[in-house]
Amino acid sequence: MDTLTLEQKQAQFDEYFMIAHALNVNIVPLKDGDGLPAISELEDRMPYAFRIASEMADIETKALRPLRQLGDHAQALTDFLNHQSRKIDLIMSFVLHQQDDEKHRLQTVKFGGGGMLVSSSEAMEVGTLAEIKVFIDEEAAAIFCFGEVIACQQVGNDYHIAFFFNRIREQDQELLVRASLHLQSQQLRKRAQEAKDNNE
Repeated sequence: MDTLTLEQKQAQFDEYFMIAHALNVNIVPLKDGDGLPAISELEDRMPYAFRIASEMADIETKALRPLRQLGDHAQALTDFLNHQSRKIDLIMSFVLHQQDDEKHRLQTVKFGGGGMLVSSSEAMEVGTLAEIKVFIDEEAAAIFCFGEVIACQQVGNDYHIAFFFNRIREQDQELLVRASLHLQSQQLRKRAQEAKDNNE
């Protein structure tokens, strides 16, 4: 992945569906001379809260999957487990919010599985490497990864900076893809409801 050209990174960035949505992100540029960690070292660099959150999301998915095969009989049990899961999500969301450092906080303009576009009052050079934390409140989840600036464009008084995720775990990339599709579904339902309300 480190041998990819800027054009190849841009192509991979564009391959993924992106949704226009504001998420809080922390971006800490790496110091000069600091390279990206090896993919095998990514989890070692990850804050503990992020590892726990990822494991909990994985456990929840696996726990609910077998219940779907039981049909109507399992509906009450599924509802109960979903409520318990929601309580855990709220606690996990609180824990993850403690990782959000205000002095490194920016917001996304849009995001997807391949990267994100953030708005900043300051420009960043193409090629800048950064440690990134993405906070997805709607999913009570957060992603820890590394990215690289592949574009920086002035928009009004701010800059829109495109980050390509060049060190991210597969399960975290899948979570970003699921979150983007889930948010799109919510937006479409909201628009449909608003259109219905306006026609009544």
